[in-house]
Amino acid sequence: MLSTINIINVFFIYQISCILQENDYELLFLSARSISQAYHTRQFLINLKQNGKALPDGPIVISPDGLLPSLFREVIRRAPHEFKIACLEDIKALFPSDCNPFYAGFGNRDTDEISYLKVGIPKGKIFIINPKGEVAVHRCVDTKSYTSLHALVHGMFPIRPSSEQEDFNSWNYWKLPPPEIKL
Repeated sequence: MLSTINIINVFFIYQISCILQENDYELLFLSARSISQAYHTRQFLINLKQNGKALPDGPIVISPDGLLPSLFREVIRRAPHEFKIACLEDIKALFPSDCNPFYAGFGNRDTDEISYLKVGIPKGKIFIINPKGEVAVHRCVDTKSYTSLHALVHGMFPIRPSSEQEDFNSWNYWKLPPPEIKL
């Protein structure tokens, strides 16, 4: 189940994800696991701690399929990217066509790279962490990647400007229309 994740990878992602959150990036956790594994996946992510600190908050998107269809897709067919691509494309469709909401992608399988490329994440911003704890960017493995990426993180993920598009800011999206007043 979830125990196959290399704990070094988790701590690396923890450090990077905290810096991303500080630089005003939102995190989305995506898994092709079945809906029946949602509780365990959520608890796993919530309980991951380093020096008493947990991963930053972010939505956890999981396949709505049952256990057997998800296992068949992931283990037998080795195609978890089918769900991930469809899911990421649905999320992307919620934004204006000239805006890609995905800036970078982190994963632990080659199929994650396929998924991220399909939704327009640049090759240089896709990071695949192999079982040895090495980070590959566009299939080029750098054994010093943890340190080198950590050192470059502010350059690769600059602080985002706080200006919002007026049509898509929180106030305009969530505000209620003015009540009708009959005279």
